[in-house]
Amino acid sequence: MTELVLIRVTGADKPGVTASLSGILAQYKVTILDIGQAEIHDTLSLGILAAIPDQASSAPVLKDILFRVHEMGMSVTFTPVTPESYEHWVTQQGKPRHIITLLGRTIESEAIARITAIAAGHDLNIDQIHRLSGRVPLHETNAATRACVEFSVRGVADQALMRSQFLQVANELGVDIAVQEDDVYRRTRRLVAFDMDSTLIEAEVIDELAAAAGVGEQVAEITERAMQGELDFSESFRQRVALLKGLSGDVLQGIAERLPVTEGAERLISNLRALGYTTAILSGGFTYFGRYLQEKLGIDYVFANELDMVDNVVTGDVSGRIVDGQRKAELLRELAAEQGIRLEQTIAVGDGANDLPMLSIAGLGIAFRAKPLVKENARHAISNMGLDGVLYLLGYHDRDIS
Repeated sequence: MTELVLIRVTGADKPGVTASLSGILAQYKVTILDIGQAEIHDTLSLGILAAIPDQASSAPVLKDILFRVHEMGMSVTFTPVTPESYEHWVTQQGKPRHIITLLGRTIESEAIARITAIAAGHDLNIDQIHRLSGRVPLHETNAATRACVEFSVRGVADQALMRSQFLQVANELGVDIAVQEDDVYRRTRRLVAFDMDSTLIEAEVIDELAAAAGVGEQVAEITERAMQGELDFSESFRQRVALLKGLSGDVLQGIAERLPVTEGAERLISNLRALGYTTAILSGGFTYFGRYLQEKLGIDYVFANELDMVDNVVTGDVSGRIVDGQRKAELLRELAAEQGIRLEQTIAVGDGANDLPMLSIAGLGIAFRAKPLVKENARHAISNMGLDGVLYLLGYHDRDIS
């Protein structure tokens, strides 16, 4: 009768451990039903679920494994597995899988404890845990430090409730937690669309223009109400542009050159380009500044509003269709169709209420340093690190990117 044995090996990592042990199993024609290996701080943990055939007693197999492991200065345990237990394990493979991503400047034990407790509360099994971020010196004090841990979980959960619970933990601990379905689309994202103001840049361009026109306070108040979702974006946009009437176009270049690019934006865009992604700006701001960023960052498409001018002076009028929330969603659909991809393969990143329509239809919609209303209604949020945190949500390790 076939014997099932779970073999666990731990100890100082060194080359050849897996090759040596699997070679012994091969001599006895053992079938490997499952295998997993992880390395943490130069310590190896290797697990092998072995099916030892009828013609070979398990005793000599395990004896040879034991001797070899001891020769390598490692430890081993053998656990019998019943056929019933194995069959139950097999039946679990059809369950939905999800990826939970924890992002922060550092990873504290409380965050891990609360995330895993929530997962357990939803009867989710954790299959794997990976650190995606690079190694950080013990006394690192750089405020731009990045830390990320990814959990692969299996099971059926109330997605809305679980996201609500994770959002509460994220807000309390100052971290970000995202949950995604682990499906084929997560591994085949191809198009990334960004809002511009307060997303790719740490400013609202219209507020900068208003300051130059001497109407900063009036415009800033309207902008804030629009971003909070208290005002219709299109109407608020017309009100703000009207206040800019008479502004000289000579100030535009200076404002563009002073715009602060968001932390991590250049690293994110350069890596997306290197990895073959298409990028776009879908902005309720102005085309002039979108094109400036397009050239600076290497972005493929720009869709925004034209700042209407006559004789190099702002008229205060709005011409053409305003790029509001609905228009952003339409543009995302159009770009996806043009690229020949599904919406599930798109990513949208924004901070304001007018970004919610595109965030809701994208395969991965991310509220970036967003207002509370937007964070609560978006499926994913990054608030505590730079834009390059998006790369972690795509599953990239620091070693994969520059």
